[in-house]
Amino acid sequence: MLVKFVSSETGELMMFAEMAGTLLRAVGKEAGRRGAFTREEMLPAAQMLRAAIARDKAGDGKADDDDEGAEQPVALGPRAWPLIDMLERTAKGGAQANIVWEAAADF
Repeated sequence: MLVKFVSSETGELMMFAEMAGTLLRAVGKEAGRRGAFTREEMLPAAQMLRAAIARDKAGDGKADDDDEGAEQPVALGPRAWPLIDMLERTAKGGAQANIVWEAAADF
């Protein structure tokens, strides 16, 4: 299932529900079918995501050289940056700036 984030300032961002849920829970939001970030919530949420990336990197024992041929999962950082960018850019918008998300069902 896909989740679509729509910003009043930047456009749309789509991601799989599993990752969207991980990112939303990292900032204290429920992974419901619909939700929103107010302008006041955006910069703190971006900072929480940056902190989650730092924790992920600190606990991430990068692949050993012996595992060079094995597929490695994508780290949290590359998946979170588009949402962080959306949050930070939208926060610079006017008083009515917002981000909403929508999915087919709760995730």
